[in-house]
Amino acid sequence: MSVVLSQRSTKIVFTLTAIVCLVPFISSPIALILGLTLATLGIIPKDINIAALTKKMLSYSIIGLGFGINLDSAITASTSSFSLIVGSIFTTMGIGYLLTRLFKVEDKTGHLISVGTAICGGSAIAAVAPAINAKEDQTTLALATVFLLNSIALFIFPAIGHFLEMSQHNFGLWSAIAIHDTSSVVGAASAYGDEALKTATTVKLARALWIIPVALISALMFKSHSKKISIPYFIGFYCLAIMVAHFIPQGAVIYDWIFTISKRSLVVCLFLIGSGITVQKLKAAGPRPLLLGVTLWLIIGTGSLLVILS
Repeated sequence: MSVVLSQRSTKIVFTLTAIVCLVPFISSPIALILGLTLATLGIIPKDINIAALTKKMLSYSIIGLGFGINLDSAITASTSSFSLIVGSIFTTMGIGYLLTRLFKVEDKTGHLISVGTAICGGSAIAAVAPAINAKEDQTTLALATVFLLNSIALFIFPAIGHFLEMSQHNFGLWSAIAIHDTSSVVGAASAYGDEALKTATTVKLARALWIIPVALISALMFKSHSKKISIPYFIGFYCLAIMVAHFIPQGAVIYDWIFTISKRSLVVCLFLIGSGITVQKLKAAGPRPLLLGVTLWLIIGTGSLLVILS
């Protein structure tokens, strides 16, 4: 199905939709769906290099998010839960690698799903995708899988926590480990209690720091044998942003603005990513990426729960 519009009208509709994605009530999954919808309807400007624009915006957005990382809190959370955080991240990536081969999912798509499950959902996928030169459809499949499971977790985790009579601390820890995106971690934990929210936020913050080494490891894993490894420049600037926010606290108000703008621009990026793929392409990919995401999530969610309750 496609809608026939003039090139000018197509560009106007596309641009206005992108602008709408800057509005706070448009979430990442909705932005992705809006992009998919326009792509399916054929309302995509032909004179805009969406892939290049998306890559640049992703890089700038990730750098801006660095200004929202509280280094002291992240280090404290990392130290107190170091073994669980590191163990869960690399266990998830290891199992994800094996399941990618078992389910015969395309390598980069499987890796992005694994990274999104291991660290912080869409943000991790957005950071790692440029590092491994992932294609738009590979990135979109990973994002769609993670966002679907992320939305489900927001509702079922508090119910499971109450059923198991988990303490506030344990539930917050479990949420930070087993729920993909930070937004849903905060939503689920806040519904459970204030202490759960505090624990979940600090631990998830600590996990976000692992975007840096995981992106570097990913670049090494997928480097071409005929080329030198190319480390994405935004990783260095991401680290610099964290350092600036930490050592020059006088600019806190400015940093908050940059962080807020970066979060919204990341949502626009997801709209652009969605606009690069159609429902037909998703159908062509088949159910395997979703099966990979569900299986990996169940293994890590159940495994981390057993470790926390033991």
